[in-house]
Amino acid sequence: MISPLAPAAFPELPKVAGVEAAIGRAGYYKHERPDLLLVRVPEGSTAAGVFTTNSVGSAPTDWCKRALSEGGGKIRGLLANAGCANSFTGPAGDAAAARALASAAEAIGAKQSEMLAASTGVIGVLLNDAKASAVLPSLGAALQPVDWLAAARAIMTTDTFPKGAGAKTTIAGADVAIAGIAKGSGMIAPSMATMLAFAFTDAKIAAPALQALVRDAADMSFNRITVDADRSTNDCLILFATGQAKNPEITDAADPRLADFRAALNDAMADLAIQIVRDGEGAAKLVKVTVTGAASDQSAFVIARTICESPLVKTAIAGEDANWGRIVMAVGRADQPIAKEKLSVKFGPLFAAKDGMISPDYDEAKMSAYMKRAELAIEVHVGVGTSAAVMHTCDLTKRYIEINADYRS
Repeated sequence: MISPLAPAAFPELPKVAGVEAAIGRAGYYKHERPDLLLVRVPEGSTAAGVFTTNSVGSAPTDWCKRALSEGGGKIRGLLANAGCANSFTGPAGDAAAARALASAAEAIGAKQSEMLAASTGVIGVLLNDAKASAVLPSLGAALQPVDWLAAARAIMTTDTFPKGAGAKTTIAGADVAIAGIAKGSGMIAPSMATMLAFAFTDAKIAAPALQALVRDAADMSFNRITVDADRSTNDCLILFATGQAKNPEITDAADPRLADFRAALNDAMADLAIQIVRDGEGAAKLVKVTVTGAASDQSAFVIARTICESPLVKTAIAGEDANWGRIVMAVGRADQPIAKEKLSVKFGPLFAAKDGMISPDYDEAKMSAYMKRAELAIEVHVGVGTSAAVMHTCDLTKRYIEINADYRS
């Protein structure tokens, strides 16, 4: 069943010069579906990434961090699989990832050290690399300009719809394109909010500048969403730059010529991130939480995250109940500076609480009508400063429990 919050259609993403892909089935799922994505980018391409801060990590994320560091960001390809996370699998998992990447490198005519890996699926299951290696030669022969919709479908797990976002922009007057795909539905929380995201541009951007761009983009998008407060072992956002556009090479992320590109990248990544929340397991409500009047940006973020991750808040939203007392509770337990006597809570345009107590204009009928909407906005003012933060979350429904109770069945 497709999420009721899903976009009407997969977007038409721009062509990114130099990106080729092939999609296949290694058989990591019992049912017939694609589960393998092979990507090739041209020589001279750069890449950068941010990865989960979960201390368990995974074989593919460990590999990527080493490859990007040791290779100076010079990357030729990506191998991504769904159906097996290859996480918490020890040295055997590392060896399996390495063997699969050796096969992938041979298939695209690159070195193993120039490959990146990404996996998603059940934690604790060793990757059967032989399944991938068996189909990689045919995938290498089938590489063609990427079909973004097919690529997005190949990396889905409990997702109910494929996710994509892109933009056309300029750098120093030269046209450049950005296209990205992502997967994620459950086990989603900030600190590299299981989710995988891959973004591609044809801009010429050196690896150090690309790393700063991808870090900032993650902080303003994937690190501002939460579905269930659980941070996966495999999360990653990887940004590839093929260098095929005609812009002068950018070597410094602070270069003012990057302003339009930075804004376009951030917008595209925010779009992808919110699509993940729209596909939150069992979700029926998309919720934007804004905290204002905080002592610092970080304080505002902590308060917003506490509200978004409160099971009591999320279940009240699922029940279409404007239980603002639960929001006040969450604000208080965030352990951040607040002025209780100035605290206010709004649902859309409607004040539930104002100046530290129930609003004199509180109208239960209007509140109930507002809560029936599929997309909700909650704003909390804490009255101690001028800082603010925005996060997105979803409700917590019985369907979420059903999906996760039966995940391995």
